[in-house]
Amino acid sequence: MNNTFFMSQNYLAAYPDVGFGLTLISGCRDAENPSGFDQYKRKLLRKMRKRETLAQISDRIETYAEFFQHFGFECPLTKHLKRTINSGFPRYSLFVDGHFMAEMCAGILVAVTDLKKFEGNLTLDVAADHETCAGMGGREFITKKGEIVLRDEKEIVCVLCQGADEKTRVSQDTENVLFYAYAVPGIDRAHLKEGLAIAADALVEFGGGNIEYLSIY
Repeated sequence: MNNTFFMSQNYLAAYPDVGFGLTLISGCRDAENPSGFDQYKRKLLRKMRKRETLAQISDRIETYAEFFQHFGFECPLTKHLKRTINSGFPRYSLFVDGHFMAEMCAGILVAVTDLKKFEGNLTLDVAADHETCAGMGGREFITKKGEIVLRDEKEIVCVLCQGADEKTRVSQDTENVLFYAYAVPGIDRAHLKEGLAIAADALVEFGGGNIEYLSIY
């Protein structure tokens, strides 16, 4: 758990004052439906669906959607929000559900990963044209110049507008869960902190984990 995080000079030049957040929860156990978790999710859902709160969440997600469109991609948060409003949070597993709750309750973009699967330090960076990333589910992501990417010391592990990689995906064996949250221009860092705290708290309460850090950059 000694990975160090950096923002590259290229990122700082291209996206000045655009934040990023990380939280590590160690010693977790995953579960499909831990006792009390459904009630916990329903409580969060009621807060999220309040008119004023939902309007603010929708505005933030629209900000992400506009950023995605700039690079020719559709933002998944838009569909996720519609589904959540209509049907509630999906049920996959504690780790994945924590990620969805963080996104929908804070209106931000979050990834859930297995810390052990990263290779060395992490760097938030700007991609060149035609770099590649082995995306989740066997997809190949090909970057466009200026896209925001996260790298470990070997390769790109996530392309903001396209998705996370297969290598760092959580599994039933994951114990040290790293959530990270991207901002885009127009998204305040406070929302990154809010979302990551929701994910971290869920893994502490229902997965027996410990919050090692929650850092906003």
